[in-house]
Amino acid sequence: MSTRRIRGAAVTAALAAAVTACSAPGSGGSDDDASAGSVSIAVASEPDTLSPLLGYGKDGNSKIFDGLLARDAGLKLKPALAAALPKVTDGGRTYTYTLREGVEFSDGEPLTADDVVYTYETVLDAKTNNTFKSELDAVKEVRAEGDDRVVFTLKYPYAPFAARTVLPIVPEHLAGKQDPNTGSFNTKPVGTGPYVLTKWSKGEKLTFEANPRYWGGAPKVRSFTMAIVADDNVRATRLRSGDLDGAVLPPNLAATFQNDDGKRTYEARSYDFRAVTLPTAGKVTGDRAIRRALDAAVDREAMVDRILDGAGRPAYGPLPVDDPAFSTSVERPRDLGKAKRILDEAGWKPGGDGIRVKDGQRASFTLLYPSGDKVRQDHALAYASDAKKAGIDVRVESATWEVIEPRMKDTAVLAGFGSIGDPDFGLYTLLHSSLAGDGFNNMARYDNPAVDRALDDARRSQDPDERRSAYEKVQRALVQDPGYTFLTHIDHMYVLADRWDGLNTQLEPHEHGFASGPWWNIEDWQPKK
Repeated sequence: MSTRRIRGAAVTAALAAAVTACSAPGSGGSDDDASAGSVSIAVASEPDTLSPLLGYGKDGNSKIFDGLLARDAGLKLKPALAAALPKVTDGGRTYTYTLREGVEFSDGEPLTADDVVYTYETVLDAKTNNTFKSELDAVKEVRAEGDDRVVFTLKYPYAPFAARTVLPIVPEHLAGKQDPNTGSFNTKPVGTGPYVLTKWSKGEKLTFEANPRYWGGAPKVRSFTMAIVADDNVRATRLRSGDLDGAVLPPNLAATFQNDDGKRTYEARSYDFRAVTLPTAGKVTGDRAIRRALDAAVDREAMVDRILDGAGRPAYGPLPVDDPAFSTSVERPRDLGKAKRILDEAGWKPGGDGIRVKDGQRASFTLLYPSGDKVRQDHALAYASDAKKAGIDVRVESATWEVIEPRMKDTAVLAGFGSIGDPDFGLYTLLHSSLAGDGFNNMARYDNPAVDRALDDARRSQDPDERRSAYEKVQRALVQDPGYTFLTHIDHMYVLADRWDGLNTQLEPHEHGFASGPWWNIEDWQPKK
């Protein structure tokens, strides 16, 4: 552990001087200059924690923290806390990073290599309750060489490892004194990022102020608020009333702002897909014939047109059609006749009410979707309608996540997934049997040895052709043995007051709101002249 400078009282005074209350739009605040430097944005949900040790910001773009690396608008890796991209040696088994000079945490303590080591070791510790350890499976050891150099030794060459080092770094001098699972750091984080959290009103909003110690310079947006508004319609109404500067909205509601001269709509391509989990423990969903029939019966094109207003693409699997690893061989049209043949051959015969029966078991199951999510509701209802045409009864129910989570083991869920950067990032946690039932990983508890082997082969190979071949095997296997019914890939829609320059979007993962969206680079925005 390196010696640190102690600045307690001075740091507190500096932060207090830097943090100023800013009025939200429509709040009646009189400080026009402060209001011009503040932004209020509504998102659908809030994180459970703000600690990277438990998963917050693990894919980058956290406003409180930085990783060794970050991504630019085109997702190209660039240095962040590291002074340069890593030096890679030993055939891809050793990655060496040199830290940027002069970086401080928002409490004034300097960033050192020990903080990096602490972060990664704690994330990988079996006692730390996170569900993304498998994403760093390749790491054998991480060690500090002096105050400014960090060396990662890998168990095997892992082609996309550098992209994993966007993981935010936490301060050992604070987090290291707490239980990572229950400590106050989870709700009162300290990082090196452009903003500091000043208030978190659970279920209502999080407020952030510019970090006066940020190594990247002072942001022009001096404060911003993330309002938690679960209901899509309420977000749209508050945005229309002027209570908000911006909001995440489904396509149909974003379209209602099309003629509003004071607002601008942003559409981001994404890896975010909607799918129905089909738990193997379910009496009906566990039947492979049922799963294959549902895959054939669903009308993906209609969902894109009618639910997403064209703002998306059919999902033939977890990878979008424009991903380099996508296998065109798995594109398939709706085939209701095929769905019926599959069920007939498997012994599922139509009953008197048209719903199929086998050995006294009706082809009927419940499908849960999160309350207030209109897009998921519409997907669930369309799915149920398509299923009924094949003789399968899907009963759609809304519920909170607190209700859904305990039932995920044996009840279908209209879920959302999708990670950017490399196929391994999304497919492994979605499909590998070793992660079945691990939180939201492998929610369907899918278990296919051939898929496991292909995922492991792709993870350990550095040959692009070998990796592409392995992922093609995965995608083909999912057609023959689906654990999910993949429905659509969704473009993310945002509407924002047109007051700032520098806004743009990235290709986005499933998670959006706190990390993605046009505000992914809010620290770089400039006020319109």
